[in-house]
Amino acid sequence: MTREPIILAVPKGRILDEALPLLARAGIVPEAAFSDPGSRALRFATNRPDIDLIRVRAFDVATFVAHGAAQLGIVGSDVLGEFAYSELYAPVDLGIGHCRLSVAEPADLAATDDPRGWSHVRVATKYPHLTRRHFEARGVQAECVKLNGAMELAPKLGLAPRIVDLVSSGRTLKENGLVEVETIMAITSRLIVNRAAFKTRGEVVPLVDAFRRAVEEVAA
Repeated sequence: MTREPIILAVPKGRILDEALPLLARAGIVPEAAFSDPGSRALRFATNRPDIDLIRVRAFDVATFVAHGAAQLGIVGSDVLGEFAYSELYAPVDLGIGHCRLSVAEPADLAATDDPRGWSHVRVATKYPHLTRRHFEARGVQAECVKLNGAMELAPKLGLAPRIVDLVSSGRTLKENGLVEVETIMAITSRLIVNRAAFKTRGEVVPLVDAFRRAVEEVAA
């Protein structure tokens, strides 16, 4: 009886561009259709008949792997921190997707503001749990308005005076008149594994080892 292929979930966007060379070093090369910008497919074969890729939103990578629909995935530590799935094991820091989760506010507010004096904040964010935990640890009450995008509009339109969002170069903040005032956490992308699959699918452990070696080769 032929076993179903191992499914590796990868995120759309910038992280994927950085992950593809690591995948290749680990011996996984997606089929040509994966790079076709006109393709609407979400599942792809690879050079290995025992491994398929699915390409989904970053937040959904963790969900697919946690529930066993995919056995492995690549996702940022921000997503792991936000959802804290007990079913996930994150054995390898891939050393890609470097960015940070930060608090930002309009430049004119920041000119006279001191975060050390905050007792209550209202922020727009895609990360309400991480945000609340961060501020609770400081004794600050955080009121979070959940948004999935266009965070930078929130202060301009009066939805919330501050935002918590991912920052890489800071260009998007600058173009929208915002500045960072506090960093919540540094972020990198991790290889994640479904805990049950790690124990029951013998092919998973060698794959984890292949990714670990690929990271070590890049760092060497």
